[in-house]
Formats: sequence, C-alpha cells, structure tokens
Amino acid sequence: MTNANPETAFSTLPLAEDLQTVLQELEFTVMTPIQTLSIPLLLRGKDLIAQSKTGSGKTAAFTLPILQKIRITDRHVQAMVICPTRELCAQVTNDIRKLGRRLQGLQVLPLSGGVPGKPQALALRGGVHIVVGTPGRILDHIDRGNLDVRFVQTLVLDEADRMLEMGFQLEMDGIMEEVPATRQTVLFSATYPANIKTLSAAYQIEPEHIVVEDAADVRPLTEQLVYLSDPNQKIATLLKILKFHRPETAMVFCNQKATTTEIAGVLLENGISVTALHGDLEQNDRDEVMAMFRNGSKRVMVTTDVAGRGIDIENLAMVVNFDVPSQLDTYVHRVGRTGRAGKKGLAITLSTGQDRLRLYDFESEFGVKLIEGDFTTPRLEVSPIDLVVGDAPRQGALDARMRTLAINGGRKDKVRPGDILGALTGESGGLIGSKVGKIEVLDHVTFVAIDKHSAPSALQSLRRGTIKGRRFLIHMID
Repeated sequence: MTNANPETAFSTLPLAEDLQTVLQELEFTVMTPIQTLSIPLLLRGKDLIAQSKTGSGKTAAFTLPILQKIRITDRHVQAMVICPTRELCAQVTNDIRKLGRRLQGLQVLPLSGGVPGKPQALALRGGVHIVVGTPGRILDHIDRGNLDVRFVQTLVLDEADRMLEMGFQLEMDGIMEEVPATRQTVLFSATYPANIKTLSAAYQIEPEHIVVEDAADVRPLTEQLVYLSDPNQKIATLLKILKFHRPETAMVFCNQKATTTEIAGVLLENGISVTALHGDLEQNDRDEVMAMFRNGSKRVMVTTDVAGRGIDIENLAMVVNFDVPSQLDTYVHRVGRTGRAGKKGLAITLSTGQDRLRLYDFESEFGVKLIEGDFTTPRLEVSPIDLVVGDAPRQGALDARMRTLAINGGRKDKVRPGDILGALTGESGGLIGSKVGKIEVLDHVTFVAIDKHSAPSALQSLRRGTIKGRRFLIHMID
C-alpha cells in the first residue's frame, strides 16, 4: 500500500503529443496526488485499487492512460468505465471527451437509464471506443447482444464502494464474467470496506493499492457549524439559515428522496431560487436541473446522496446537512464539496439533539470542532446578486442572477458553444457578451445561461434568427 502526497508536472508523463497539447490548453500543469501515484501504474498496465475522495482528480487519473492506449482505427469498445449514477456517467463522459478532443474520430458513449436504449444500441453498432455507463444498462446491452466486450482492455469501476452499497453486486459480477480475463481492472473507491477487498480478490491480479488521505483538506478552508432545531421546525430553520447567510450557491442534503420535494416546495414559496434532484426524475428533467444549478439559474439544490453522487460544482459556497448522515464518510463527502481551490466554504448541519452523539463521534473521527451556529454574524460575503440601490442587502428573496434557455440541438447536430455565442452577440442578437453565462452542449440539447433581465429578449432574438443557418426550437426553463 502506498500513501503519499507528491506533486509532479504532467509534462513528465510519457503521453502522446496530442494529449500533452490538450493538457496545456486546459492549463493542467501539476498533477494531484492521486494522479501522480496512479497514472504511471496504469500506463504500465497494472491492476489498481485507488482510494480518494471526490474532487481529487481521479477521472483524469484513469482517463489519460485509457486515451494513451486507444487505437482509433479499431472501431470497437476498448475501455469501459462503470459508475453508480447517471449524473456521474454524464460527468465522466464529458471529461473523457474534453481530454480526448484532439484524438480525431474518438467515440465515447454514455450508457445509463432514463433514456431509450435503442439510440444507444444504434450508436454501439456504429462503432464506439469507450463506454461509460451504469451497471444495469451496460449488462442489459451485453445481454441483448448490442455491446461487444471481447476487446475491452481496461475496465474501471468508479466509486466502487457506492455501487456495492446500492446493490449492484450481481450486475457487476455479470459484466466481469463477459469481459476478457486479460483486461486491466481498476477500482476507484472512497473507502476500503470488506466487500471491496472481496471484489478485488475475485477480479484483479496482483493489484497495487494506493491511498490519498485528503479528508483533512476540508478542514482549513471550510467552517463547520451546527444549528439546533426542533424536529418539526427543521425546514423553517433551514429557511432562516439560507436567508441569513445568503449563499450564492448551496447544496442541501437529505437522507430520503421524498424530503427533497417537500423542502424545495417550501423554499420556493418563500422566495428561494431552488431546485430538487432525486431518483424519480426522467433524464431530460435531470439534465435541466443540473444545468440550471451549474450555470447560476438556481442558487439552491436539494438532493439525496445517491442522486447527488458525482456532481461537482465549481465554487460551491455552502453545504447543508438537512439530515445528519449515518456514516462519517458520507459527512466528509458532503462537506468536501465546498471550500475547494483555495476558496472558503461553509458547511452547516441541522441537529435535533437526538443525533448529537453521532456528531460528537464525527468530531472525534474527523478531528475538527463543530461550532454552534448563531444568527449574529453572517459567515459568507453578501453576493452581488443580493445588492440593490445603496448596496443594502435584500432580506427577502434569494434570487438567481441567470435564466436558462434550452435549445433543441446539441453535439449530434454539430452545435458548438461558439455558434450559440455568435448568434447571441452578433448583429441579429445584439447581446453584450458579459450577459451570456455558461453554455453547456449535450448530445441533443444545449443549455445557455443568460442574465435574467436580458433573457426574454435573447429568447426572442434566437427564435427570430438562426444558428449555423438552421432554426431550432428554443424555450426558457424554470
């Protein structure tokens, strides 16, 4: 077992010129500890167990070795990445495409539920190099004869511990039986419970085991508070916390998916820009929810751990544990989403008193003091969103600065972000570039964040004009 925290330049890796160029374009210079330890082993073809938390750079750690080995001229599946949730599949797929964008002809296909299987089957028949999917959907395509795994060289189980927790053991066993025995098998896991050891013993050959202890990284930059609340007043307490600290972005974690809808409804009624993410949403709706939160059209997302797994939001100001998690790992995973990249974060836990002993255990195991919160001094700076004439903070609603337009065309329609920006800021659109936010292009839809005051006129100008000489259906989403 290796446990270290070195830093090494990406330029020292024996990667193809195209990959090194992409790393330079993305301004990836120094590897994270997990990348430094794992990439050389993976390039050598070693089986690997890698323990690290979300945000450690693990996707690039397994993606770069996969891309280094891909033969573009061979139009069959050479690598598979298995993830526990659709959201993580989408995120990993986007990251692989980003890192492999200079490999002409590279085909990366997400295979997850919530969308029809027929288009996925057709894409597989057309030739795919890398598959990223959930266990159930991957095994279904194998059983139907759509997915040929005879040429798989690398199999990655991302968040393997979570997949086992979610009951995917049978599906994972079924996939393992179909892929070649000579494959390279890679397990990325936040923890190393007994079932991961059993999985490794069954399917890996003399694996290396590396550990990056990054739980402490949340301590210096994230202030962790506890607010006591009567069990029947938790939503009211949450509302008061949000309006007092006024986070520009916040994720609220619940233990039950039914709670997410209830909380979101109350917050919305009280002027909070909020959305809910849970397992009952169709894939199109999930895409919309995620796009609005990522681009600033919604300030608060209420979610469960399962639905929110793998979601990585830049500059997340606040995390709220509406329910105290049962495990320390879950608490660390939630809190670790804020306070990244040298920026301060705020983590708040609502406690009913009955769970205080569990919080004491977290303090001891985590090595941090949880401070009792009050309503005397806001811990976050007032967002520019909340300033009005005279720079006086608004004490009522928590509005979002952006609105989101959905364009019925995406990557498969050859739509690119530059095309959208040009249509908005060109002569026909007339919009100032600073009014346009994040442009997110998916396979068949594009989400565009527009300053909320400019969004109605932007919608009309796009509907009147064309994008790359074509007209698309466009609407505003809430």
